[in-house]
Amino acid sequence: MTRAAGDAVPPETSVSLDHFIGLYLAKDDPWDIGTKWHDRRKFAVTVASLPRERYRRCYEPGASIGSLTRMLAERCDEVVATDSVDEAVQLAAKNTADLPNVRVERAELPADLPDGVFDLVVIGDLLYYLSGDDLTATLDGLVACLEPGGDLVAVHFRDRENGGSYDGFNAHAALIATRGLEHVVRHEDEWFLLDVLRRTS
Repeated sequence: MTRAAGDAVPPETSVSLDHFIGLYLAKDDPWDIGTKWHDRRKFAVTVASLPRERYRRCYEPGASIGSLTRMLAERCDEVVATDSVDEAVQLAAKNTADLPNVRVERAELPADLPDGVFDLVVIGDLLYYLSGDDLTATLDGLVACLEPGGDLVAVHFRDRENGGSYDGFNAHAALIATRGLEHVVRHEDEWFLLDVLRRTS
């Protein structure tokens, strides 16, 4: 499916926290990311796309149940993983309890950006749920908490079947247009888009 800049717009309001709470109350792993092959592959591609062998401090918002968090922990001295849903935070904490370099917290974007700076930020399947204003605030906030030379990795579902949906294509276009970042890696396939951008000094 051919896409063009501006062919879809963000939701008028960010998808509500109640919506995501309902998903986790109905099912521990609402998107089956712990069992689906294409998610396991997506996470493997994400980690393989990290330009550096080792990172000091990683921030992973929207960590869900912590599947990617575990993989990031192998490459990072410290991982701060967050989610907006209490049930997800509890599951991620349980699933990473054996990893002393992982801290899981409840936080909602863009209001609850973390303290300090990071040399790696990884955000997946989250940006297209945000309104235009919240998306801009989130992207600016992520850049602000990324140290110069640090890497921002975004990986999002792309909707190749339904035209006009605001998906990874659009969210990543907004990310790439954000000031203070230079493009390092691009991966595109039938399921998802992955971009790595580096904070300029």
